[in-house]
Formats: sequence, structure tokens, C-alpha cells
Amino acid sequence: KLKILKMNNKKLNGLKILVTGGAGFIGSNLCDYLISCGSYIVCFDNFSTGKKENIEHLINNKNFKLIEGDIRDLKTCQLACENIDYVLHQAALGSVPRSIKDPILTNSVNIDGFLNMLIASKENKIKRFIYAASSSTYGDSEILPKIENNIGNPLSPYAITKYVNELYAGNFKLVYNLDTIGLRYFNVFGRKQDPDGAYAAVIPKFIKQFIKHESPVINGDGTYSRDFTYIDNVIQMNVKCILSKKETSLNQIYNTAVGERTTLNELVGLLKLYLSKYDTKINDIEVKYGSFREGDIPHSLASIDKAKNLLDYNPTHNIKKGLEESIDWYYKNLSN
Repeated sequence: KLKILKMNNKKLNGLKILVTGGAGFIGSNLCDYLISCGSYIVCFDNFSTGKKENIEHLINNKNFKLIEGDIRDLKTCQLACENIDYVLHQAALGSVPRSIKDPILTNSVNIDGFLNMLIASKENKIKRFIYAASSSTYGDSEILPKIENNIGNPLSPYAITKYVNELYAGNFKLVYNLDTIGLRYFNVFGRKQDPDGAYAAVIPKFIKQFIKHESPVINGDGTYSRDFTYIDNVIQMNVKCILSKKETSLNQIYNTAVGERTTLNELVGLLKLYLSKYDTKINDIEVKYGSFREGDIPHSLASIDKAKNLLDYNPTHNIKKGLEESIDWYYKNLSN
């Protein structure tokens, strides 16, 4: 069962919200939470990476509508935006390695699709367009912590597309007066994140491998670090962006993170610690080390001061609390 976040959610009651990529990991969690608060949700997904099973339990809800379609089709975007108050644009083709392998497809979805959604939002007079940006935008900048107005050169086609999104969003405010907010997600993890496939994120992939008594492979020597961010913190940020009344909070980019970093070696130690509560054999599984991955940023740590000051953001989950809840969910869903 979904644990309802401790937020003032009554203000969400009756709002009409479009969630693109609503069958994906982050999108489906947003749908769950917003439906629980009484919002009317339109989920827009082409199921290229999203899964029907993530939203199956919502299909018959009177406050839920599914539009199966592609953000690269402008007419479908326009249809999806009809009578909508707020857009939460989560649809994208993620993964740095995938973008290096196929930059044309990544560009098509992440830039052409994004522009379609901006146009459809403008034409339908959407109140606010809130979109998933990415910490990959910081590129080769070695400055820690990462502060929103200080970025480097992008290290992958994916990073380029996410930076172009920010430029387009800013331009649509300037030219068309469409209010936008970009959320630079930092390594989001949690319930419903897919552990399978060539581009699976490290946490669900490692959890599944440990449960199956397989040895995970770390890219590099394990000293690379990340600001791992639990899904409930991401939901909180999206909700804060919907409800914020401050003019100064709009048309901004915000880090969406915890403000703490964990090395991959430390991550493995925590996974073993929490998983061994269910299966003590996991403690003895050795980790393997591979080569460093092309396009990877060595270290990632966010400053969340801007989000705290302008949105009253206060993350509820650090890496440990988030991992405990995630592992509980995965163990119930993967070990059957």
C-alpha cells in the first residue's frame, strides 16, 4: 500500500493534472499520490519504457484517464493538455549509455517531444509546466556541491537534451509567458523502479541481483559518488511546485535531491546490511568491478538551499531510510 506523504494535500483536491510518462517509475508514483489527494489525473504514455502494471490499479478510477500515445505526436499532446491545470512532464528517454548508443532517438524524444508538450501547454493555457530536468546538466563541472546557476559542459547526448529542455522552457516564458519550473533530478530511486534491462538504474538492479544471489558489477572502483534521492522527496518537490504561490519560485530550475552523497562502495554496504535482514546469505556475496562507464560524472552532490528557500522543500528520506523502504517493497515484489 502507498504510504501517503505528510503534506498538506487537500489543496490538490479537484486539480486537473497531466502526467506525461505517467506509467513510468516516477510518473506512476506521482499518479498514485495525486489520485490519493483527489486530483483528476490524465496519464500520457506510449509504454516504451513505462509499464501498464504500474497504473493498472488506477484504470477504473473515475479520476484517472489514460491516453496511450507518443509525445513526438503534436496532436496527441494537444489532446492530452485539454482542460488541464498543471502539466508534470516526466516523459523522456533516460540513460546516458543509451543516448551515446543512439543519440538520434534520444534527441527526438527528449527535445522534439518536449517542444511539442510546451506548444500544447501554451495553446491550452496551462497554469504551470513542471518538468523533469537532470543533474547530468552539470556535466564536467567539478565544483561540489552542485549549485543551479553553475554548470559545466555536457558529457553525453542525454545531458545535452536535458539542458536544451531548460533553454526552451526559459524561452517559452520569455516569448509566450508560459510559467515553467525545471527539477534537476539526482539519481532517483524507490518503489516501482525497473530492475531489468540494459539501462536499469544501479539500485534496483543491484537489489534484484543480491536477492537472486548474483554478484553485482560496479562500473569503476566504487569511489564514484551520487546524491541518491528517494521517490518521496521527488513527489514532494513536484507538489511544492504545483502549490507554490510565490512569484519568485516560478520560472526557476531546482536541484531535486537530499544534499548528501554516497559512494557506490558505501551503497553496496548499505544494500547488504538491509537485505541481509531478509536473507543472511546476501552478506557473503562478493561484488565485481568493471571498467568506468563512458559519460559518467565522477561525483554528484546537490545544494538544495534554493529549493528550501523558495519552495520550502524539506526532504523526508535520506539514503538509509529510502533504501529500507525500497528493499521492503522489492523483497515483497521480487522474491515471490
